[in-house]
Amino acid sequence: MTKPNHHIFADGRLERHEDTLRIDLLDGGKKHLPVESIDTLYLHGQIEFNTRALGLLNDHGVPIHVFGWNDYYNGSYLPKRSQTSGNTVVEQVLAYDDHARRMPIARDIISASIHNMRVNVRYYDGRQGSFGGAVDRLADLKEQVAEIDDIQELRGTEATARKVYYRCFDEILRDPFELTRREYNPPTNEANALISFLNGMVYATCVSAIRKTALDPTIGYVHEPGERRYTLSLDIADIFKPILADRVAFRVINRQQLGVDEFESELDGCLLTESGRKTVLEEFEQTLDETVEHPRLKRKVSYKTLVQTDVYSLKKHVLTGEPYRPTERWW
Repeated sequence: MTKPNHHIFADGRLERHEDTLRIDLLDGGKKHLPVESIDTLYLHGQIEFNTRALGLLNDHGVPIHVFGWNDYYNGSYLPKRSQTSGNTVVEQVLAYDDHARRMPIARDIISASIHNMRVNVRYYDGRQGSFGGAVDRLADLKEQVAEIDDIQELRGTEATARKVYYRCFDEILRDPFELTRREYNPPTNEANALISFLNGMVYATCVSAIRKTALDPTIGYVHEPGERRYTLSLDIADIFKPILADRVAFRVINRQQLGVDEFESELDGCLLTESGRKTVLEEFEQTLDETVEHPRLKRKVSYKTLVQTDVYSLKKHVLTGEPYRPTERWW
């Protein structure tokens, strides 16, 4: 059974207390966390921790994702790998460096991403608006991907698909929410703030999934390796943003679980309040735990497992040439 994630919003200090974790809160309270039952720890408050706490988390293979001021994703503390393979990393780099190996992987990722966008739009076509033109345009763009042999052109096609996709959001989202256009760093309105927050959660989920393999998260195939981001996580996140981030956003807004009063405007943009983040994260975690019947595995798997399955499929492809099967929503 998959262990749950745990989110901490309080301010305080994370300590090791015997063989478990304890949070000493600034208001004098204490809270104990059984480390053996946590998959991933998310810190949303101002939390201090020392090497003893990190050592315990490391022993249990629990990564920490830190969301700093205004809950922007700041970075991760990743424990030692449960799997270590120099051969895997070498093959991963060789696949990146070989155009003939890199492009099929990149095309598969973008194709799956566009497919999942199209499934969302097709679902709402006739329910929230008329999106037949967008559905057809996304289908055309997906077909074009198969013929592209240049990474910059491929990224340009994906960017075009996202513009087509995001133009549908104003009709999908309940009033008074509107996207107008995708803006971040900082997000300028409530819909942008919600999507940015959820995209950060999807990215962190992918970081955790990759860490459970011997793959290096800094070596991606669509995004270029950089000094300050895990580019393979960005690649995998593009597949799952429509499935996880966008569907959760549609749900919490259209079911009126979240209102505009759950956001606050600052000088540098629009942000979710703490209560708003808690509402969104509860829905996000429930979605990760939902299961679907997997046609290839012949069993029910959770959405969190689907992310892990994608990463393992990529690893097998890099090592053995077995076909890479990124998740294209079938349910």
